[in-house]
Amino acid sequence: MVIDLNKEIRRAVDTGKVSFGYKICRKHLSKGEGELIIISANMPKNDKETLKHLAEVEDKKVLEVQDTGLTLGSICGKPFVISAMIVLEKGKSNILDATQ
Repeated sequence: MVIDLNKEIRRAVDTGKVSFGYKICRKHLSKGEGELIIISANMPKNDKETLKHLAEVEDKKVLEVQDTGLTLGSICGKPFVISAMIVLEKGKSNILDATQ
């Protein structure tokens, strides 16, 4: 089964519970919350490594998309750049299948 990643990200935003931003992702990860972290291609390297490390410690999945933060914001239907986002509840999306 081929998954359209952009559609699944948008479906997670529309039907599930998602938070945006590096600091918010870090906060949720430190509490052990969330199912998946999505990172844009142009996120600063230090921030990217920090989120990956926290996700590894908390045994959470990380999905690094090839899109820029501006494109990721557009996919989510937001008028701003999104460098990182965390899926707290997937809703009706199959976004977790994209990481396997």
